[in-house]
Amino acid sequence: MTEPKENQTGRRRAPGMSPQERRAMIIQTAIPLIAEYGAAVTTAKIARAAGIGEGTIFRVFADKDELLQACIAEALSPEHAVRELDAIDVSQPLPDRLAEAAEALQAHMARMGTIIGSLGHHGGKHPGTVRGAGRDESTTRIRAALADLLEPDEAHLRRPPEQIAALFFGLLFTQPRTEDEPDLTPRELVEVFLHGALSGDAK
Repeated sequence: MTEPKENQTGRRRAPGMSPQERRAMIIQTAIPLIAEYGAAVTTAKIARAAGIGEGTIFRVFADKDELLQACIAEALSPEHAVRELDAIDVSQPLPDRLAEAAEALQAHMARMGTIIGSLGHHGGKHPGTVRGAGRDESTTRIRAALADLLEPDEAHLRRPPEQIAALFFGLLFTQPRTEDEPDLTPRELVEVFLHGALSGDAK
């Protein structure tokens, strides 16, 4: 009996997924390849990494450009960052909570920078909506998750949790870099944010 072509090529048949699930799987496979190869990555390479035929990609994406735009949108999506913030144990002391939040958000920003930098703002196009949310809504969701982390200590805050969250979020995005000093660790950044620039023995 003739061996099935799928077995001859060594390529496994794509698992039974809905088009939405297959799109998500392809995007997750493509993102690390885009980070490595940029826009030069081929759909054939993505297909091999995903264990599917190249034609499967074009059953859920019109072309490579649409796939790249979808990967940018995924990198900009707040979903992963919000899930990580929501998972932080609010029974911890506030400095510990904010240090974990800083680590999660810095990783989120690194993912965004890697993909967008690798693609060089591919084609000059804006990725459009991010899972139905624009940039402003994405920022709002992350700030809201930060405010939730601050609420247990609301009585000790000088300003409302929402405003403190916005300040903290802004600090993470605009942390100044200096040539002579290493970047602050998340815990060091939180310490300065919560206690200011003066040392404890300053008068």
